[in-house]
Amino acid sequence: MTSSSTTPDEPAEERERDVRLDTARLRVLAHPVRLNVLTLLRQRGPATATRIADELGINPGSASYHLRRLAAGGLIVEEPDRGTGRERWWRSAHRQSIHDPATEPVEQSEAGRAYAQAVVLACVDRLQRAAQEVPLLPAEWYEASTFGDFVLRLSPADVERVRAEIFEVISRHRRAEVEASPAAVPVSLQVQAFPVPGTVELGAGDT
Repeated sequence: MTSSSTTPDEPAEERERDVRLDTARLRVLAHPVRLNVLTLLRQRGPATATRIADELGINPGSASYHLRRLAAGGLIVEEPDRGTGRERWWRSAHRQSIHDPATEPVEQSEAGRAYAQAVVLACVDRLQRAAQEVPLLPAEWYEASTFGDFVLRLSPADVERVRAEIFEVISRHRRAEVEASPAAVPVSLQVQAFPVPGTVELGAGDT
């Protein structure tokens, strides 16, 4: 489970732009609004609390609080030369966050599950905001966009293989970003893979 992920074959210089989440950072990010604030900074670039509040539909005080928590966790940094007076600008310190529950230590499991739940809730929020824009999208973007839900019968090992294949495709396109078209804009590619609710006995995981 990751908010966004790399694959092992990415060049070292690309992986160095990412942050592998430890327990402390997992706890900082175990909040969907905080995740959306961080995602916004990564997608749109530096912003102030006021701009973030307007974009996410929250009050500036809440935006400031979440920014301070993200800064305390080392996930964002201030741009002091850009602000004027009380206006503070913030930017993401990394390209993306990485969390792999398959390799996490046992003591990190609880924080990892809370983070994973926040990732799902944040994705739902972004989908709801995207849904509001669908009727107004330019024709070329409406025709290129996709909103799908496919059900496959897979084992956990099958899901891991599918995930690796998808991440390889994402990594390949990310490496090609330097040659992106002038018409390119940030595109949210959400990848979810989970048992259909009600089909797996719950409570058998780590406690």
